[in-house]
Amino acid sequence: MDLVSDVIRSVRVGRVGARLIRPSNSQGLRFPTFAGSGFHIIVEGTCWLVTEDKDPVALMPGDVVLTSSGAAHGLSHAPCAIDDLPPFPAASPAPPIPPTQGPSDFAFLCGTYQLAHGRTPQYLRALPDLIVVSTDHGRPGRPGQHAEMRSLIGLLRAEVSGSRMGTGAALPALIDLVLVHVLRQWHEQGDAGGWPRTDDPAIASALRAIHDNPRRQWTVDLLSDAAGMTRAVFTRRFATTVGQPPMSYLIGWRLGLGARLLRETDATLAAIAREVGYSTEFAFSGAFRREYGVSPTGFRRSPAAFRTGADTFREPAEGDGRAPRARA
Repeated sequence: MDLVSDVIRSVRVGRVGARLIRPSNSQGLRFPTFAGSGFHIIVEGTCWLVTEDKDPVALMPGDVVLTSSGAAHGLSHAPCAIDDLPPFPAASPAPPIPPTQGPSDFAFLCGTYQLAHGRTPQYLRALPDLIVVSTDHGRPGRPGQHAEMRSLIGLLRAEVSGSRMGTGAALPALIDLVLVHVLRQWHEQGDAGGWPRTDDPAIASALRAIHDNPRRQWTVDLLSDAAGMTRAVFTRRFATTVGQPPMSYLIGWRLGLGARLLRETDATLAAIAREVGYSTEFAFSGAFRREYGVSPTGFRRSPAAFRTGADTFREPAEGDGRAPRARA
């Protein structure tokens, strides 16, 4: 059961963003809670990951911070309280430009999947709020076994640092691959205690049945048969492993698949409804609106473009009283 691949498919319906950020004048930045997932990759200098309720964590070049479900956090040049950091400024989409040179203690690549509708997939919500992995293999006790990740970082930095043909296709693919490698490395480090136990063959069988044939009219009885368990035992173990009851997971999977089909195909609503297990487009539309807060047609028409650019953040002028702004 390849949960990492399923996670990537689920978050692709979000708005993809990528930036190279240099907090200027030794400042850091505070990132408020958002609907989605993202990561920071330290590429220059050193800094600290700060949160609301945990001790600061020192970060070096090659360290990657994954925010699995949009938890609030900050990056700072020194340990501090998260509320002491200026907020990350909202920035409109801009074409990629070379980074502006200026004083900065550190720089990092930022990649995000922002979900305008719906919720972060259950599997990502089951992870710790913030995960730190490293691709720096010069440190003691860290063997060089993730050269692929370092190559991805180089490619991603090149894409956000200059205007190139094909960026619209390259950036989403690179962000997908970075997330895949971060999750792989976290698993290899043995820290995946909160991840659903797909080594449970019975639950994996039920998940595979749902994923392979979402249009089938599944019931708890049919899924428990696929898992080879009694209904009561299956329902209890499924909820413990996956984090929600079987039918709730089934609905979420169907609607997530429907969202991807709305984004990636020109299929009619009736065809998509049948593909994901709904008898009519009206039944699908009602369920979709309840989950995503928008009609399927509205979701299909909403922008799915990514944001790119290399931005330098500056302090407000003396007495300005405003938050730092993005400067193109």
